[in-house]
Formats: sequence, C-alpha cells, structure tokens
Amino acid sequence: MQPAPRELFSYRKHWASRFGTAPFLPMSKEEMDALGWDSCDIIVVTGDAYVDHPSFGMAIIGRVLEAQGFRVGLIAQPDWRSAEDFARLGKPNLFFGITAGNMDSMVNRYTSDRRIRSDDAYTPAGEGGKRPDRSVIVYSQRVREAFNDVPIVIGGIEASLRRIAHFDYWSEKVRRSVLLDSKADLLVYGNGERQIVEIAHRLAKGQPIEQIDDLRGTAFVRHATPDGWTEIDSTSIDEPGPLNPPIDPYAANDAKSKAAMQAAAHNAAAVDVSSDGAVPGAADAPAGEGASAPACATAAKQPVAKVVKFHRHVPTSDRSQSVIRMPSFEAVRDDAVLYAHASRILHLESNPGNARSLVQRHGDVDVWLNPPPLPLSMKEMDAIYELPYQRVPHPFYGEQKGTNKIPAYEMIRFSIAIQRGCFGGCTFCSITEHEGRIIQNRSENSIIKEIETIRDSVPGFTGVISDLGGPTANMYRLACKSREIETACRRPSCVFPGICPNLNTNHAPLISLYRRARALPGIKKILIGSGVRYDLAVESPEYVRELVQHHVGGYLKIAPEAIGEGPLSKMMKPGVGTYYRFKELFEKFSREAGKEQYLIPYFIAAHPGTTDEDMLELALWLKQNGYRADQVQAFLPSPMATATAMWHSGKNPLRKVTHSSEGVHIPKGLKVRRLHKAFLRWHDANNWPILRDALRRMGRADLIGPGKQHLIPAWQPLGTGDAHEGRRSKQSPHASKASAPAQGKRTPNAPQAAQSKGQGGKPMKFRTQHTGLKGVRLPRSK
Repeated sequence: MQPAPRELFSYRKHWASRFGTAPFLPMSKEEMDALGWDSCDIIVVTGDAYVDHPSFGMAIIGRVLEAQGFRVGLIAQPDWRSAEDFARLGKPNLFFGITAGNMDSMVNRYTSDRRIRSDDAYTPAGEGGKRPDRSVIVYSQRVREAFNDVPIVIGGIEASLRRIAHFDYWSEKVRRSVLLDSKADLLVYGNGERQIVEIAHRLAKGQPIEQIDDLRGTAFVRHATPDGWTEIDSTSIDEPGPLNPPIDPYAANDAKSKAAMQAAAHNAAAVDVSSDGAVPGAADAPAGEGASAPACATAAKQPVAKVVKFHRHVPTSDRSQSVIRMPSFEAVRDDAVLYAHASRILHLESNPGNARSLVQRHGDVDVWLNPPPLPLSMKEMDAIYELPYQRVPHPFYGEQKGTNKIPAYEMIRFSIAIQRGCFGGCTFCSITEHEGRIIQNRSENSIIKEIETIRDSVPGFTGVISDLGGPTANMYRLACKSREIETACRRPSCVFPGICPNLNTNHAPLISLYRRARALPGIKKILIGSGVRYDLAVESPEYVRELVQHHVGGYLKIAPEAIGEGPLSKMMKPGVGTYYRFKELFEKFSREAGKEQYLIPYFIAAHPGTTDEDMLELALWLKQNGYRADQVQAFLPSPMATATAMWHSGKNPLRKVTHSSEGVHIPKGLKVRRLHKAFLRWHDANNWPILRDALRRMGRADLIGPGKQHLIPAWQPLGTGDAHEGRRSKQSPHASKASAPAQGKRTPNAPQAAQSKGQGGKPMKFRTQHTGLKGVRLPRSK
C-alpha cells in the first residue's frame, strides 16, 4: 500500500500571498504594475490563448500555484521567431513552466494524413499557425536564449506523451525524449498539480532543481543508477540461455573434448546480463565456433564492465527501490520490435499503486522516470475546481463576438468536468497515459456549486449546461471494489475483454447528480456531451433511462470504432453485440418518453489490425443500418499510444513481444488509408471509382450494381469521381448536375437526391445531421 501523499493545499503559503488574488493572471508588465508586482515567481508559457477556465490546463496550473501564494504570470502564444516575446514579463524568481497547450502541437497542426489544418480551435478566430511545431522544444529554446540561468519545467500533454523515446508519425522516425531535445531541467507528466506545487515550494526554499529527483510523475536526466537501487534489466527480448549445443559425454574421451565440455557448462551457467544486454564471454568466441576453453580463460583475465543481475521477480517490499532498464533510445530507434517491447513495459508500469521507476539510456545519459503521481482525492479535486476562475478569455482578446471568438472556449464555456481519468484503456487513446486509469471524482456539492456559478455569472448563459462529464461521461464514482486489488492490478483495462468482476459499475451516484442538477432553478437542460461508455451503461438500465429521457438533445454520440473482431481486439473495445444491447435500451426509453432520438456512432478508419475485408463489412453494416457519415477520421498514431507501437512495429504489445510473437496487420500508405475512409463514405459518388476497383480486386464484384443488395452502382454521375474522400468544391456537383445524364449510361438521380421507397411506394423523406466530425442520414418519422 502506498503512503498517503501530502494534501495539495496543506503547504504554508509563499510570502507573496499578501498580494491577493489576481483578476486574471497577468500577461503584460502593465498588469503586473497594477497588481503591485515587481516580478513574477513563476511564468507559464503556453501555445493556447489564455482562457481563465478550468477546462484549460494552464489556467488550472496558474490558479493552483496562485493559491499557494506564488505570483504567476502567463505568456500565451508568444512569437517564437525570437526571444523578445519571452522576456515581456521579465525574469521569474523560480522557474518557467512550458506547455504546448491542451493538445499536442503536431496533432493540433496536422491531420491524420499529414495535411496542414486550416484552423486552430484554441486561437481567436480559429486562426492557424499561431504556435510552432513541437512547441515545447521551440519555447524552451527561446526561454534559454532570453534567460539562460532560469530553471525550465516542461509539462502538459505534449511533454507527457513524449517523455521517453517515441515514434513520431510526422517525421516517420523514433525521436528522443522531449526532455533532452528541449534541454529542460525537469519534465512533469500526467496531471501535474502535485508535482508543480512541490517543485515551486522546494525552489522557493532554495533547493537546486537538479536535486529534485524524488517526485512521482517527473522525469529527469541521470548519469548512473544510484547506490541501493535494484536494476531490472529489460533491454533485451531474447531469453539468455546456453551458448553451445550440449556435449555428448560419451564422446568426451580426449583432453580437448573434455575442455570443450567444461567450457560449455561454464557458459550455460552464465545467466548474468551485462549493461548492454550481451552475455559475458560470448564476444570472445571465434566466429562460427563455440566458446573454447582458451577463449573463456582470456575473457576471465580481461576487465569486465559492470554486470547487472537479471532479476525477474523483485519482492514487493523492494519495489520502491527498483528500476526497470528499458531498451535504449538507439536500440528502439534501430529495432521496431524492441520499440514495441519498451511500449509494453511503459504501459505495464502505469498503476501508481505498484509502478516502478523506469530508465532509458540516450547516448551517454539516462532519462529517469519516477512512478506516476498518486490520484487526487475528492477534497483536492473540489478545491482545484472551486478556485476563482473568471471563466472567460483574458480581456486582451477583446469581446467574444463574431469572428473574434475562440472556438474551443465557445465549445466548453457552459460545460463542467466532474471527473478525471479513464480505465477503458483504448489503445489509440492517450487519456490513460496522461490522466491515469484511476478515476478522480468531484463531490456532488462542488459540481452543483459550479453549475450555480455558471448560471449566475457567465455571460450569455441561456439555461443549458452543455456537458457534465470528463474523458468519459459515465465513469463518475466508479472504482475497484477493493483498494488492495486496485493497488496490485496491472491490467491495462478494467473493461476489456470483459468488465472486471472487481469493478463497481453502480451508476447511482451519477443518476443522483443528474437529477439534482436539472432540478436547480434557472436550469432548463443538462446535456451530456462527453462520450458514453455504453458497455458500462448497459450494466445500469436505470442510468440509460435517465440519460435518454432527460439528457439527450436528439442525438447521442457513442464510439463503437469498429465492428470486426480483428480491429476491436487491437483497440481493446467491446464487440458489436454490446452496441446492440445499448441501442435496444436507447430506443426503448426514447419511445417511452415520446421522443424521436438517434444514435450517432463513431468509427475509425485504417486502425492497426484492420483489413480491407473489415472495412467492407463495416460499409455493408452502415448501409444496412441507414448510416451516412458526414466526415470520417483515419487513425492518427499519437506519441506513446499502444496502437502507435503496433503501427510502427507490426507487433502486438498487449502480449509479450518477441521477434516471433504475434504480428498485426497495418494498413499503411495513403492509398490504403484513402480506401478505408472511402468504405466509411460508401454513399459518396466521389469514392465509387476507388471502391469499384477494390471490390473487384477482393472478388466482391457482386456488390456493384443498381439493386438494394449492392453497395455501389456501376454508373458514375458526371462531375464526380475526381475528388477523393468526399472533398467538395464550393459549387457542389450534386447541385449543378443532379439531373444531367451520364454519357453512355442511363439517367440516374443524383446520390444526394435519391429517394427511398416507403410503405405504399411513396418516397420517404430524409434529413442529414451534420455534427462536425460525424453525421448520420436518418428517416423522418411521419
């Protein structure tokens, strides 16, 4: 059992607390002067526009540090082309905190097909290009130019997901830890409140930052493993064993054969592994021969490098002083299978209750990762979210009207986070790597208090709360039934391949919260915008009833992601049977409430483990169920995700990785990714040419034709087929040439204008719901 951590707000406040609370964290010298500050204690640099709202990480960190008594300044979206903008608030007394923002800067800037995005939701007017690629590295370099002697602490999602050697999809190579590339002093990973508060207080007391090496949730550089630590060597995936074939004792009659047999016995007993993963003495054997007695004797006389015992099991009492040596950066860079092995180690050591420290060699230095931070208590969560946020953008951005709006703020300004973390473990998702799989909850009273604050003080509130959720809508107050089991568990998911029998799936606290929230005066509607984990929801039909009848605005988005067992097993997602169970409950309770409501399922194209046949099966399923996706998303290999390790290595890190272990089918290449996206948009005439070619190649030409049993027709409307993936020009070809006959073909109606026959042969009207990333075409009820 881990000792209880120090309570987050139990520190004696820094002397600067006498200045009181700032209306906004200052972004200029003028604001500092108005507050009576001669300097900042800490300056936070971020790639996002500054919105003083608890949905923005830099606002939380800034307000938490302010509550500890520190003067915190903020530099938002600085001009990174010179160091001038990084000096606008002067030199901080303690350190610079640097983050790319709420998103990884590369994910923010580029699509899954590596095209530059035209906008940035975290910038006024959605303007793109306001942050550099790999922002943490660039910002750190500019800070060093401005103030070379000030400590730098990096954090946020970009630093968190790049804390070890990681595959970078945009450069198609394995990159070093961002700690080294940024030349920062300390890296904070995961939710950083505990770490950043402790760092600030230690630096304020005069402790040098290079001596801060014992904080959970941090990474730093070391040159050697300290004395007293047990080092577990996991740099190799090959089991050490005998170096020579067994000697026939009956043939060992002469002196030469006896000497060879003794040498073989000596080598077979050598199970120690050197620091580079080689077995001592093996290098001295002549090529093509076994290690002879003279060779062993020679090796014995030579000085031997430090030998590390290959410990397979370390007593629980010694885990706190044990460290796992992962394959080095150079090793995972050169061997993709070793990369998958390193990824597996990282994810197995992710439970704060039993995780060990990790170390990875980069050249002549080690990147040392302490175990993940311990989860925040409910009391700490309440205190964090009840800090004096203004809940609006900084006045620097002017009034939020027209094109000046910050899109991300518009999306979340009436939403409330009720929890953190996710125990789903989806391999393509980065939430578990960043926030952990133990759910951290707020109290019901704290959430109700925040709803009332929004109602009474946020401009433009109309009575509708857009979300009560978090990474997942319905994991509130769910946890392992046993604290001891939770502490010892090393499973990557609590719900795959099935729901763990030790998991408490009682949704009663969430139902109580919903009912109390919507009963508040002045609250017209409480919507649930976060994704619902439907395999958990079906365990509580009463929750599904509550959700469907009171908290759905006509459409509910859920994420099956795939329907084939091949991709689902690599995603760690439930089978389609669970989706049908939820759909049945959803439709039943919608009918009881007299409401016409629809499910909008999300799917991912080109995920590891997905074949062309899987995507064809999904396309047929979509057509059969009447779904027409407005836009689709191809898999994006984000740093450190398990699915990214699959993508890079072709191996499955969900199981033990060796060079001969299970392989994973990887749909790489623009042509394949385009095809898989085309299957999701089977109804778009622009995709029909590529789909016809694929169906013929797959031996499924029987799906090409004019009938209901066919997927796509054999004819092609004029003006279509050239724009891939459903790309549309300003003048839609459907609008201008809907009735134009295709040359040499019979005259069809345009695909978007096609009418299905309902009962009595009358046309059935359709409507298309556009939801930004996804959409669905649904029949209108009579």
